[in-house]
Amino acid sequence: MSLVHSAADIFNKHALLYQSRFMDVSLYADTFDRFCSHLANGAKVLELGCGPGNITRHLLHLRPDLRILATDIAPKMLELARVNSPGAEFLLLDCRNLGSITETYDGILCGFCLPYISEDESTSLIRSCATALSPKGILYLSCMEENDHYRSGIKTNSAGEQLRMFYHSARFLTDTLRDAGFRDVELSRKITQAGDEPANTDLVLMAHKAGIVFE
Repeated sequence: MSLVHSAADIFNKHALLYQSRFMDVSLYADTFDRFCSHLANGAKVLELGCGPGNITRHLLHLRPDLRILATDIAPKMLELARVNSPGAEFLLLDCRNLGSITETYDGILCGFCLPYISEDESTSLIRSCATALSPKGILYLSCMEENDHYRSGIKTNSAGEQLRMFYHSARFLTDTLRDAGFRDVELSRKITQAGDEPANTDLVLMAHKAGIVFE
């Protein structure tokens, strides 16, 4: 039976390849710019799943005043991120363990962590984000969209390695955000395609905390 790898294993092994493919985040620049427009000067930002620092670098270029703690599950990704985004601080962290962080932040950005965690884990993550955000803080989430989850499951990459991946629906995430106490949920979509693979709809959501904190 083939081994299903963890996201940490895959990203640790292929950090350089990921860096070569995804450092350009210009397709999503407008959404990052909008996220930053809600942040005051010197705001504290927590980034989950920073990878090689591609989004971190864009944020610091746009807003060098931001105090960013960038986290990732893969040590090799953090090594690259430290080089690519020297103005941030970095921490090894699985986003599913966000509750271990006791600081509060003005903004939390979670760029494409959700494709690697289930609906239940995504619900817990969003609730943890509500707790970790300061009053009126803003949350940014992005994922691959699918309404009926038929594309979720075990995927095999070009190296023959298997990884469990998840697609999420806009309705599920919007409802979960509102249940967790977020308001003013904004959605935008980007269409992406790699080679001969089927096109993906990437979903970006931003929402403000409305004062509910989960213990």
